[in-house]
Amino acid sequence: MSGDTARADGSPDLESAGMARLVPGPTSGQQGGPVDDAGGSTAPARPTSGIPGAVLGWLLDAWWTVCYVVTGLFTAVFALALAGVAVGGMAALLGMGAGVLILVPAIWGSFVLSLVERHRIAAFLGVDVGERPPSSAPTWRRVLGLDEVRLRALGWAGLHGLWGLISGALGLALLVNGALLATMPLWAWLGDGVSVMGLFRVGSTLGMTVAWLVGVAVVLGMPWIARGLASVDVVLARWLIGEDAQAQLRRMSERVDTLTTTREDTLDSVEAERRRIERDLHDGPQQRLVSIAMSLGLARDALDRDGGSADPETSRHVRQLLDEAHSSSKEAITEMRQVARGIVPPILTDRGLDAAVSALAARSPVPVTVTNRLPAGRLDPTVEAIAYFSVSEALTNIAKHAQADRAGVELGTARGLTGDLLTVSVTDDGAGGALVGAGSGLTGLRQRVGAVDGQLHVHSPVGAGTTVAITLPLRERTTR
Repeated sequence: MSGDTARADGSPDLESAGMARLVPGPTSGQQGGPVDDAGGSTAPARPTSGIPGAVLGWLLDAWWTVCYVVTGLFTAVFALALAGVAVGGMAALLGMGAGVLILVPAIWGSFVLSLVERHRIAAFLGVDVGERPPSSAPTWRRVLGLDEVRLRALGWAGLHGLWGLISGALGLALLVNGALLATMPLWAWLGDGVSVMGLFRVGSTLGMTVAWLVGVAVVLGMPWIARGLASVDVVLARWLIGEDAQAQLRRMSERVDTLTTTREDTLDSVEAERRRIERDLHDGPQQRLVSIAMSLGLARDALDRDGGSADPETSRHVRQLLDEAHSSSKEAITEMRQVARGIVPPILTDRGLDAAVSALAARSPVPVTVTNRLPAGRLDPTVEAIAYFSVSEALTNIAKHAQADRAGVELGTARGLTGDLLTVSVTDDGAGGALVGAGSGLTGLRQRVGAVDGQLHVHSPVGAGTTVAITLPLRERTTR
């Protein structure tokens, strides 16, 4: 229903007139025309280039609102009549029970009029007030119009009837009298004096000039006056016959909560899968490679012991092959350990973030000082992993690009608006000038941090070093 219907947006505001439309009106750009398969409008665009086009566009947009207020006088009469019939039907229902024959048509008439009003608001004001979800009431109540949707339409009919008469009459009176006074120089000579909005008459030149200025001001101000009057109709329509704003907010809130939960679950599962791969590499291929290396070493020793019983040339060739295989197996073991450490360092799993970052600092070609202000205990594994790889990426950037003599890493916690935060600060005394998105790896770092609603701030003046500040929301530690 309406909750799934796309709203029109991207409409041009009437900035030149100082009055922005709620959403695009019938003459606003390309809105309101046929839509092609790609979602774009196929209606011809209104010419807006140049001052004449802009002025014409403003006049058309602004005076649609005036037309809405004036025509609202007629819909208000129908709405008030339906509300009156409904009241009579209720009275007859209490008196003799036959009022249902009057009440039900009045309710359904109000509902039909509310549908017309939604389309009228969209046509004249360019505002989509939405549509209430289908009624879940029993069938007999829906047939009789006693469900919430149709009863709300009846309530709207009563309020719209009262307000529409007031706003429509006021708008029509101001428009007619303003137009008469604004055109007074064309007809004032026909009579003796001029009546100002039916309140008093003026006959002097000064009085007629003032009356003419008042008329011009009223005509020019009618779009703003109509905008204020029409806003009340929009509020009533949204409240009674449009989409329930609170229900929409609840659905959006539930959707956001669902997406947040699924994202956290996905991140946790990815980290758990990383740890599983690391364990599998450590317990499987790595152990087999170690076994192969040991077997090759034993074979080489055996060949040395029995080398005299074989052809010397053959023994030398076999030993060369064994030496190459033994070296290759040891290199494979080293590479396997590096791969496993890159997936999830065992030290991070066993001893936590502080020890893992200290190990990173020890392997860095640039001297790194680590300051730990973390509370006692372990953090959530996902947060620890993201913080660790963020520090690793930052130190890698320093080694590659910063031309720094030393660096520092500071770990701590802080209190944020939504809860506790893990703070990570990586500084260096290098050349500075680092920019996010400039190919320095900071873009990937920002994406990694943003995956858990973290924030990345980079301060890198040229020639004054770089500071990368990272904040990550802390979560309750989970066991996986």
